[in-house]
Amino acid sequence: MARALALAAYGLYTTDPNPRVGCLLVRDGKVVGEGYHRYAGEPHAEVNALVAAGENARGATAYVTLEPCSHIGRTGPCAVALQDARVARVVVAMVDPNPQVSGRGIRLLEDAGIEVSVGLLEADARALNPGFIARMASKRPFVRMKMAMSLDGRTAMGSGESQWITGPEARAQVQRLRARSSAILSGVETVIMDDSRLTVRAEQLGLDDAADIARRQPLRVIVDSQLRLPLAAACLRAPGRTLIVTTSRDTEKRGRLIDAGAEVQVLAADAQGRVDLSALLEWLAANEEVNELLVETGATLAGAMLNAGLIDEMQLFVAPTLLGGDARPLFALPGLVQMADQQRLTIHDMRAVGQDWRIIASPVVTGTSDDTKVP
Repeated sequence: MARALALAAYGLYTTDPNPRVGCLLVRDGKVVGEGYHRYAGEPHAEVNALVAAGENARGATAYVTLEPCSHIGRTGPCAVALQDARVARVVVAMVDPNPQVSGRGIRLLEDAGIEVSVGLLEADARALNPGFIARMASKRPFVRMKMAMSLDGRTAMGSGESQWITGPEARAQVQRLRARSSAILSGVETVIMDDSRLTVRAEQLGLDDAADIARRQPLRVIVDSQLRLPLAAACLRAPGRTLIVTTSRDTEKRGRLIDAGAEVQVLAADAQGRVDLSALLEWLAANEEVNELLVETGATLAGAMLNAGLIDEMQLFVAPTLLGGDARPLFALPGLVQMADQQRLTIHDMRAVGQDWRIIASPVVTGTSDDTKVP
C-alpha cells in the first residue's frame, strides 16, 4: 500500500478535479502491475495497473489507495474492471467520500466473491486528497492559506512593496502549492497593489515535468465587491481563467471586465455588504469542482477568512528579516483586545526552506473535543 500511495502522488499536480489514486497488483509475492491516475477523463489507476499486469492479474491482490469506483463517468467503473480481471483480493486504503460511490464499489466486489479489506494506511491516503474529501463530505474546498512574512510578522512595507521577502527556495514551494491547487483566491486590493498574475510558472517549479504541469493553470478567483479591478491587470492577460466574484450589479463595469477577458459571478453579500465568503466556497465546490483552494491575499481578506473559520491550513514562510512597525501586518483581526481573545494555532510542521522557515499550522477551534482543527 505504501507503494500504491507513492504512485498516487505522481498525480499530485495533474488529476484535478479527480482524486489522486494509485494501484498495485501483487501475485505470488511479486508485483505484476502498477498504475496511477494522471488526468481527469483518462483511465483510472486500477485500469492502468490491470493493463500492465495482463493475464497475471488473475488471482492477484490489488492494493488501491481509494475505493474503486462503481459508477460510469468519463470512464467505466473500476470495480467491474477488477471483477472482470478475476483478481482474488482487493485491499483498499479508504472508502470513497463521493456519495455516488461510497461503499458501493466495495459491495460490488464482495458480491462477486472477491475478498475486500479496508483501512490500511488510511491516514496517509486521506492526507493525499484533502480537497476531494472536503468537497465530497463538506461541500466546500480544502482551504490552504499561504503567506510570506518577516521575522516581525510583516508582509509588505507600508507602501505595499512586498517583492521579495522570501528567497527562491520558498518561492519554488509556493509555485508547487499553486500547481496542486484547483484555484487561487485573492482580494482585489492585493491584486491591484502587486499586479500579480497568480499563475504557475514552470521556470520556478523546480520539477522535471514542470512544463507539463504548468500547462494546467489553476482558476484565479478575485474577490472584488465593487468591481475595482483595472482592465489592464496582468491577471486578465495571463494564461488560464480569471473569475471575479462580486456583489455589484453594475452591468456596465461587468461588461467592460468581461470584454477584457474576465468572467464575473455575482454572489450574495454579507452583513457588511462584502462577498459572503462561506457562500463563495460552496459555490466554487458546486460549480467549479474546486478541491484545494490556495489563498494568497492581504491582511483584510486573510483576517476575514480566519474570523469566519474558513481556513483549514496555513503555510507561513518566515524570512530572516525585519520590516518594522510601519509595515503591513499578516492578518487584520479587529476586536482582539484581551489575551482571552487571541487566535491560537496548532503547528504541524516547521522546517528550513533555503534561508527561510516554513510553518504548517491550523487554527485552533474552541468548543471541540480537543480544541484543534487538523487538516
